Amino acid sequence: MDERTVRKAVGAAAMGNLVEWFDYGIYSYVVLYITLNLIPGGDAGNAGPGYAFAIFAVAYLVRPFGGIILGPLGDRIGRKAVLSLTIVVMSGASFCIGLLPTYAAVGFLAPLLLILLRMVQGFATGGEYGGAAAFIAEYAPDKRRGFYCSFLELGTTGGFVLAAGLVTALEFGLTDEAMTSWGWRVPFLIAGPLGLVGLYLRSKLEDTPAFRELEEKAQLSESPLRDVLTKHWRPMIICIGLVLFYNVAVYTILFYMPDYLQTTTGLEATTALLYILGMMLVIMIVIIPVGALSDRIGRKPLILASCIGFIVLSYPAFLMLDTGTVLGTVGGLLVLGLLLVLLLGTMSATLPALFDTDVRYGGFSIGYNISTSIFGGTAPAILTFLVTSTGNNAFPGVYVAVAAVISLGAVLALRESAGMPLPGAGFTTSKAASPSAAR
Repeated sequence: MDERTVRKAVGAAAMGNLVEWFDYGIYSYVVLYITLNLIPGGDAGNAGPGYAFAIFAVAYLVRPFGGIILGPLGDRIGRKAVLSLTIVVMSGASFCIGLLPTYAAVGFLAPLLLILLRMVQGFATGGEYGGAAAFIAEYAPDKRRGFYCSFLELGTTGGFVLAAGLVTALEFGLTDEAMTSWGWRVPFLIAGPLGLVGLYLRSKLEDTPAFRELEEKAQLSESPLRDVLTKHWRPMIICIGLVLFYNVAVYTILFYMPDYLQTTTGLEATTALLYILGMMLVIMIVIIPVGALSDRIGRKPLILASCIGFIVLSYPAFLMLDTGTVLGTVGGLLVLGLLLVLLLGTMSATLPALFDTDVRYGGFSIGYNISTSIFGGTAPAILTFLVTSTGNNAFPGVYVAVAAVISLGAVLALRESAGMPLPGAGFTTSKAASPSAAR
């Protein structure tokens, strides 16, 4: 396959992913405004943000269902079709959040509608990341899969940066009253047209060569869900274990951190977002070189280094953040951001390589979203509760370190995939002996 085709496919998939995660990331950057407008008792100290983060976590209850339904569907009808569906559903739900009536106007209907729309977002997201990662991995050449797959996470981080940057610009340009009244809705409303852009980009792509070959040879799995649960449960367990500490780190550092800096360390909302924005820009600069490095030295050494780093350095990093000083805040975010980028630059190439072609979308999506639902999406609400109840502002560091300890076994069990063909290359079905089935 020529380089131009690969780059076009990777670029379009990454841009679509940027749009999806812009939609999904907005919530955490305007959570205080959501609290004031849509949550009962939103002005009652830390209780309101706690409720808002609990609603944030609700979306993760349905993510496994999205993975179970949309993932195997992507193995049956194609990656492109399902990825086009997820971006439409996600953007539509985000647009509707921007139109929600306030709690003062409609009472408990406001948070109930918010919960419903968050569940719709969660369902769509259940089929997004696994499909996008499988899409890029199946287009990328074996020797450069880490490099190309890291663009997926560049798109993800770019979505967060776009969301944080837009909210920061609104906070600079609007009064507090205007931001609280209507300004927080603007990013959600922008999600609608952005979704149409993402849909256009994805509609211009062909499905992956690996999927098309299976389709042409009539080797598609008759029941991808059954096959992945009965014949690929070992890589599924490894996937769940890897994603456990990966997503606890992601949701602590990228989703929970804005509220932590505001409510716990006392930073102004705009100042806190500027710190987060700076950290994410550093991540975006480093992430592609990390992906390329994983092609040379392997994925496992980088993932292991991150895992051990989180075990040792998470608590000291949060102690630095708790000082509330410029040096402490920058130092803490830099430590956490650099440890996180070791995962962001490698996981999108590592996880698709656990599964055969005919169950890759489903296996990845189910394992990823089960782990994310239990451990990732719940992290902001749990951390808010732990900090409030213990009075220890550095306790999030303990939580991240414990998650890394739990995942260490999965990291050690991981087989190196850098430079190797994806399992199922040659397009054998799961009915035949395969690398992932033998794991």
